Amino acid sequence: MRPLLRLRYDEVASPIGKILVALMDERLAALDFEGYSDRLHRLLERRFGPYALSNERNPAGISTSVSDYFDGDLNALGRISLASHGSPFQERAWQALRTIPPGQCATYAEQAIKIGAPHAARAIGHANALNPIAIALPCHRVIGTSRSLTGYAAGLDRKRWLLTHEGVDLA
Repeated sequence: MRPLLRLRYDEVASPIGKILVALMDERLAALDFEGYSDRLHRLLERRFGPYALSNERNPAGISTSVSDYFDGDLNALGRISLASHGSPFQERAWQALRTIPPGQCATYAEQAIKIGAPHAARAIGHANALNPIAIALPCHRVIGTSRSLTGYAAGLDRKRWLLTHEGVDLA
């Protein structure tokens, strides 16, 4: 049996509700939204096994980075280290997300091509649905082939808000 993993945890106020963050050592292991704590816990358990959260204000400065993003520094979360711990395919899909600059979008098909799996657009969508680190692994920047907003674990309203915040013209 694995020893109990201790993760540092904080909640950060944002214009779209509280943001929940959990860190493994100095790396962001989870970022999710208020109302999605069950999902956060389920994904943490799946990736790390038994764990415990230890409340800490602004662990490793991550809470400040989250606030900076919402205050307009759209690259603030792209500069932090992540502990995503997915399957090899998920890791490739998630790392490709970090290559989409703020204010731009890519389609699921474009992301599949980017990771060398041109027929895996649906698998990209599935990997994004299991993304444990919202916003920092910016799956909100991935849209449907018809340039429509599709799929976002925290809801399309939040996806729309994040894209608008980043300057994407959704008209």
